[in-house]
Amino acid sequence: MPGKALDEIGGRIDAHARSDLSTPIDGLLLSRVDDSEPDYSLTEPLFVVMARGAKRLMLGDQVYEYTAGQYLVVTTDLPVTGHFTRTPSLGLGMVLRPATIAALALEMPSREHSSAAIATGTASAELLDAVVRLLRLLEHPRDVPVLAPLIEKEILWRLLTGPHGGMVRQIGLADSALTHVNRAIRWIRDNYAEPMRVEDLARLAAMSTSAFHRHFRAVTTMSPLQFQKRIRLQEARSLLVSRAGDVAGVGHLVGYESPSQFTREYRRMFGVPPSQDAARLGARSLP
Repeated sequence: MPGKALDEIGGRIDAHARSDLSTPIDGLLLSRVDDSEPDYSLTEPLFVVMARGAKRLMLGDQVYEYTAGQYLVVTTDLPVTGHFTRTPSLGLGMVLRPATIAALALEMPSREHSSAAIATGTASAELLDAVVRLLRLLEHPRDVPVLAPLIEKEILWRLLTGPHGGMVRQIGLADSALTHVNRAIRWIRDNYAEPMRVEDLARLAAMSTSAFHRHFRAVTTMSPLQFQKRIRLQEARSLLVSRAGDVAGVGHLVGYESPSQFTREYRRMFGVPPSQDAARLGARSLP
């Protein structure tokens, strides 16, 4: 059964995937990737099923791998590096909505929470069956408004009652450590170019500075300063596609006062200086 379900999931993703990942079902993303170039991105809370291919994802020093028949769960916004180790790759993503998770969490007994923000696992037959039925709705648009939310809840229920349920449950809890840390993560994400004081972030998260440091590192595997630096550099890489000749200006835009420091840290993260990377990125973006 799992093999048959995976074949159908892969076929439907292949038929409906678009370059912008979007679908007519709100919160459902489909992806087909044919190359293995590394990508640097800022995640969102997401459930991903791999139907074909394999991917390696890195968060700080932590490495997560998942392949066909396995899933990935991400519970917050994180700067990650990923590359597909087997292509072509077909995957499905479903945005994890706190309000929907909170309502379902009320229907189940409390369980031990997990501080981890990323996990992988093997998809059960029941989980794959629900994913198949969600994808089938793409060919029945009249059914989407009524049935898609019901199947979304079923998928979330399978996750909440599965091995990573404690981690997923935190997304919907207003007073969980993840929710408190998320306030600081969102501030850094939205204000990455601004000076940052850890004491202010701790206050925003309603924690002492020591507790904030501990919980932030447990969620992100990084210190707040390391986290900010990764977001700054990933944003700089995106900007360099359209501003390849203005390396110093891009560095300043993302918060670096020293061009030499920007070049040094950029090279440390991406393996090449920004000017060289900009030329390579520009060539890749040409039709």
